Amino acid sequence: MRDGSLEFVGCSAHLLVAGFPEWRDVKLLCAQAQGMYWFLVMRSDLGARRGDLAVLKGRRIGAAHWVAMGLRRLLAEAGIDAERDAVTIAPIPGAHGAGTNFGVSAARALEEGRVDGFWANGMGAELAVRRGVGTVVLDARRGDGPTGCFDYTFAAVAATDAFIERSPAAAAAAVRAIVHTQAALRDNVALAFDVGRSLYPASEAALIVDLIRRDLPYYDAAISPRSVAAMTQFSRDLGILQRHPIFGEVVAVQFAHLWQGRPA
Repeated sequence: MRDGSLEFVGCSAHLLVAGFPEWRDVKLLCAQAQGMYWFLVMRSDLGARRGDLAVLKGRRIGAAHWVAMGLRRLLAEAGIDAERDAVTIAPIPGAHGAGTNFGVSAARALEEGRVDGFWANGMGAELAVRRGVGTVVLDARRGDGPTGCFDYTFAAVAATDAFIERSPAAAAAAVRAIVHTQAALRDNVALAFDVGRSLYPASEAALIVDLIRRDLPYYDAAISPRSVAAMTQFSRDLGILQRHPIFGEVVAVQFAHLWQGRPA
């Protein structure tokens, strides 16, 4: 996006500082959904219980680099020191790149015994549980983990300041598209299958409707000052952000009236 080859990026909000240090030259247009949306799944033969983070000690956990930041911070808040407690958190070879769903790859790695657990999306968690190889230990969206971890990050759509200035109508159209998609899924969640089967193999596409239905309560395009303050504080705690930007430095507030589908 920085070099102009992309107009929009959909990603976890906190990782934008990788390409746009200190939130310079970029803005969030809207949220795709609320809250940190990853699951901690451990091998089922470990007998882990929901919320039992002690099971991570001495284990290998697969997680993408920027996603792993949420797990590392969560563990620190819970009193687990990755180095002291020999928790290895690292990417899974072959699980990254265009057209690759990390969660699907992580579930496969767990089944093959290449990791003891993973921190990834709902598709990966669902596959691991349904195949009998994984147990969900943490679901960050639904109250598991230390207080406040829900707000470490959230899925958002972003564009550069230059693009927003040059093409405000296109930026507004992107926000409307997200809002309308969220509304369409609330009205008929089965629509997700039509998209899912174009992205996933049949066995995984069949799960997408259940996953979307479960997450519908979090499908809200609004971005609140509270969520931005929490996300930027999380970034500061990690050392990937030095200052504390104000809301309008992070969010394209001129599009806020579109978040609930209100007309301009």
